[in-house]
Amino acid sequence: MEAARTERPTGWPGAPLARTGLLLLSTWVLAGAEITWGSTGGPGRLTAPASRSPALPPFLPRAVANQWPEELATARRPAALGRRPRPELLPQPRGVEMQVEVEGTSPEGARRVRGSPAPGKPGGSKRSRRAQPPSALERGDARATASAEGSKGSRPPAKGSREEGKVPRPGGPAAEELRLPSTSFALTGDSAHNQAMVHWSGHNSSVILILTKLYDFNLGSVTESSLWRSTDYGTTYEKLNDKVGLKTVLSYLYVNPTNKRKIMLLSDPEMESSILISSDEGATYQKYRLTFYIQSLLFHPKQEDWVLAYSLDQKLYSSMDFGRRWQLMHERITPNRFYWSVAGLDKEADLVHMEVRTADGYAHYLTCRIQECAETTRSGPFARSIDISSLVVQDEYIFIQVTTGGRASYYVSYRREAFAQIKLPKYSLPKDMHIISTDENQVFAAVQEWNQNDTYNLYISDTRGIYFTLAMENIKSSRGLMGNIIIELYEVAGIKGIFLANKKVDDQVKTYITYNKGRDWRLLQAPDVDLRGSPVHCLLPFCSLHLHLQLSENPYSSGRISSKETAPGLVVATGNIGPELSYTDIGVFISSDGGNTWRQIFDEEYNVWFLDWGGALVAMKHTPLPVRHLWVSFDEGHSWDKYGFTLLPLFVDGALVEAGVETHIMTVFGHFSLRSEWQLVKVDYKSIFGRRCTKEDYQTWHLLNQGEPCVMGERKIFKKRKPGAQCALGRDYSGSVVSEPCVCADWDFECDYGYERHGESQCVPAFWYNPASPSKDCSLGQSYLNSTGYRRIVSNNCTDGLRDKYSAKAQLCPGKAPRGLHVVTTDGRLVAEQGHNATFIILMEEGDLQRTNIQLDFGDGIAVSYANFSPIEDGIKHVYKSAGIFQVTAYAENNLGSDTAVLFLHVVCPVEHVHLRVPFVAIRNKEVNISAVVWPSQLGTLTYFWWFGNSTKPLITLDSSISFTFLAEGTNTITVQVAAGNALIQDTKDIAVHEYFQSQLLSFSPNLDFHNPDIPEWRQDIGNVIKKALVKVTSVPEDQVLVAVFPGLPTSAELFILPPKNLTERRKGHEGDLEQIVETLFNALNQNLVQFELKPGVQVIVYVTQLTLAPLVDSSAGHSSSAMLMLLSVVFVGLAVFLIYKFKRKIPWINIYAQVQHDKEQEMIGSVSQSENAPKITLSDFTEPEELLEKELDTRVLGGIATIANSESTKEIPNCTSV
Repeated sequence: MEAARTERPTGWPGAPLARTGLLLLSTWVLAGAEITWGSTGGPGRLTAPASRSPALPPFLPRAVANQWPEELATARRPAALGRRPRPELLPQPRGVEMQVEVEGTSPEGARRVRGSPAPGKPGGSKRSRRAQPPSALERGDARATASAEGSKGSRPPAKGSREEGKVPRPGGPAAEELRLPSTSFALTGDSAHNQAMVHWSGHNSSVILILTKLYDFNLGSVTESSLWRSTDYGTTYEKLNDKVGLKTVLSYLYVNPTNKRKIMLLSDPEMESSILISSDEGATYQKYRLTFYIQSLLFHPKQEDWVLAYSLDQKLYSSMDFGRRWQLMHERITPNRFYWSVAGLDKEADLVHMEVRTADGYAHYLTCRIQECAETTRSGPFARSIDISSLVVQDEYIFIQVTTGGRASYYVSYRREAFAQIKLPKYSLPKDMHIISTDENQVFAAVQEWNQNDTYNLYISDTRGIYFTLAMENIKSSRGLMGNIIIELYEVAGIKGIFLANKKVDDQVKTYITYNKGRDWRLLQAPDVDLRGSPVHCLLPFCSLHLHLQLSENPYSSGRISSKETAPGLVVATGNIGPELSYTDIGVFISSDGGNTWRQIFDEEYNVWFLDWGGALVAMKHTPLPVRHLWVSFDEGHSWDKYGFTLLPLFVDGALVEAGVETHIMTVFGHFSLRSEWQLVKVDYKSIFGRRCTKEDYQTWHLLNQGEPCVMGERKIFKKRKPGAQCALGRDYSGSVVSEPCVCADWDFECDYGYERHGESQCVPAFWYNPASPSKDCSLGQSYLNSTGYRRIVSNNCTDGLRDKYSAKAQLCPGKAPRGLHVVTTDGRLVAEQGHNATFIILMEEGDLQRTNIQLDFGDGIAVSYANFSPIEDGIKHVYKSAGIFQVTAYAENNLGSDTAVLFLHVVCPVEHVHLRVPFVAIRNKEVNISAVVWPSQLGTLTYFWWFGNSTKPLITLDSSISFTFLAEGTNTITVQVAAGNALIQDTKDIAVHEYFQSQLLSFSPNLDFHNPDIPEWRQDIGNVIKKALVKVTSVPEDQVLVAVFPGLPTSAELFILPPKNLTERRKGHEGDLEQIVETLFNALNQNLVQFELKPGVQVIVYVTQLTLAPLVDSSAGHSSSAMLMLLSVVFVGLAVFLIYKFKRKIPWINIYAQVQHDKEQEMIGSVSQSENAPKITLSDFTEPEELLEKELDTRVLGGIATIANSESTKEIPNCTSV
């Protein structure tokens, strides 16, 4: 769940530039702040989701002016950040110089023409879609490309040059050209630098700071940097490298948002970890070494010296002296999920909200003070664990997300009250949710429901942010350059209640507008005439005006849509006229009355900036070609004057307007050629305003909604400058608004939670909602407000009229019996670990929370009771001391009835290892006994999944052993998986299946025991060595010999003599051939011919021990020799048993079978519970699946089956001990 905001003041501090010859701009994202740019839109208000990552939500908090540099850190170290990286874009190389088309300078092109077409060639080529603007101006020339490859290039002297913009001499074609006073300054010596960051203090300050960098994309670090400072609004700059240290490489520039005289510079961590601090607007610096690497900073909104620093190793540090000393606050902090306190809401100014991750992968919401953040002083406002990257603290609200059973639930705290679950319509079933806005005590949320893919539904809440109603369906969404979700929703600045949205209707995207916060929407009426004055034939609803609502992700361009608080009613946007939104045939449109009517001002894309409270508009063509002109309008775009602002055409990378509302100075960034230095052109507009405005220069205008004067419950009259008045308002101007309330009408009310609109105004209950059901907090004898189905729109100021009719009515709370009782665990799982806390939550859909008794029986002989729900809101904890399946029962009762809920909880010990015991060789069509040994042995219930051969469907048992018959010869793979709670482990073994075989036990010279580590890999390698030695000495075919070494000491093995794999050879021979091979092998073994060198000086001899219990076997009848051999074997075994019993002799192969029997005893699964009082669950209580095998299997070694493989050891396998 994510939240986002997009308010970005003009002259945003420290904004990064990327240099490119063709205006290739990378995404500029405000990271580390609560909001990510490039979102939905707004006066800088509505946003797209980004989890402070691109934020959102997963939930993201509000932007802070000082946090943008974190995104560049993301570009360098995405892994350390632990979230989706947002790197700066790599400059695009260019192999050839491009021919430059310079704009004409004829007198006709320079003069002012009222009502003329927009600048540019009519009918010229349209650019398909503008590249998303950037976070740093990145340079794409050959030199920049080389620098991206790690080449620094030559370094000219670090010296600036100044070029005054002068008016051309009279007499030439350019003599009549209008010119703006400008100066140009080249950052000489930085031509190799491919990134720049600019901060303009503004607000009566003439200081501009520029940090240029050479970012090596191969190394992922900054290799060179230069710091420049201007004290005269950008006329001249001084290079400050000697003041910060000639060898110091700087990576980021931060400006304190509460005191812009305080500057922080970070060195590149690849070189050193240090911070440089200035308290005089960057004139002088003090350097401090750090013991950690800063990834992002968060300044306190009120206290200028308080700073939070987030490190690359996900630790949070605090400083109370502007970065001179740091103190560790907490470890394992989720990236971008830490927030300062909000004044008026949090009791302590130094309180920090943070999301902390635990070692087991869960996240928790904690608060603590920066100087008192010990474990004993930390507080958990929400007792349960939350989803990772879901905490958002924004304005009066705190949001978190908790997923249980695969379904997400959202919680909100309003003004730091207890958390309450957010109520969306019952069947909205969100799969993604983003907080759009929390302005004016109301939450706007974009919800992607279960049946949506590229659209979202817009929901708006009541004041507390709990109950949400649908405002618009199917709003278009898309992915930003960095993967962030963009919701195409925009709030018009300066006038509350006006929103624009792009809605998907039958695979077409159309733009709608609302004047009452989403209650009513309508299409935009297209302009009556086009740029040439010809009528536009566009009939609603088949044709309308459609706008691109994405905010600029680059602070150095105006974006596709723009409006300002200081210029209410004025909206400039890129769009088109037609049946749907287009990305090709586009122009620029303007509205002067808050979106009621629109006019086209350009037929191509232009950047448009507001000057002097919106009294003038400045436009610059959005083009990859160099330009030297811009356009100025004093009559809201009706006519435009063309001005030259530089003598030579400039490849424009971006423009920065002076901070503040007066706005008379602009700095244009670019370069004159693809290999020149950065050029900073200062443009001063003061001269074209001429004079200060007087009373005669103003006029009033009325805000209307299709002729209706009441908007959001009041009539508003605004004052603005008359179109065409070339006068300056000045810094002391305050835009005056006259308003008076209106009588409440239908359009001032929206449907309340649980109600849906039918027709124009009627709200009726949804099929799932019971309007007669009061809140669970409503206790007998109290009263509650029963909704009429309507609620007044938040921030609507209407009075009287229908207000009483639609207002909720007070009623007495009726007594209700408990209904809809549920008991769940906090994490939604039905498994808990023995000895650990299991937390249960009891939920009730209906009833009286204050007068209902609650009892919870944990199923292990312990139960608790409560008089009401108040003590159990945060859950009931219990520790189980034994493993098993426990029936947890919740019982609720009051004087009107009762209800019961049951949950079956599996309490387990964590499983660590499973060992699969199978024979090495089996006989076709003969049943094989297979078992699995789990460590540690369990007292709880385990589920076993068995796969045989190439089967894709497992057999499932609750027993640790199974029998299986192989129908085909060859090597078969057996896999077992053991499930215990949410843990799943497996083991795999191979078994050879044949019609018949012979086997023989082997022993070794004693020196082998001294080198036996008793691990499976060693036994497998020794078996291969013995096999090779046998084949070498006897020339027996390799595929007819198999040697398996047993675990344990003394070291022993079993030799298997197998029939030929080739069926033709097998038919020619018979089982007697195996006896010949056995005789050959015996002769070699008895003559000590089979030896191998374990290591230099260690020679091991292989001996014959005696016949195995697995004689020659055949499925056919009439083999007397086989029967005789079987009889001799039985006699010999009887004799051996007698001798062992009599003389207690140690015989290796007998020892092996003893180990198998010993291991089998440890496979026993304990009872469900060790407590006699606990309810016992038997297998018959469960539904039996088709493949569930409950047959008790005999674990004895069967005749005709070779010895069990890989029995690990004879040591006791420990049980999970009781707590």
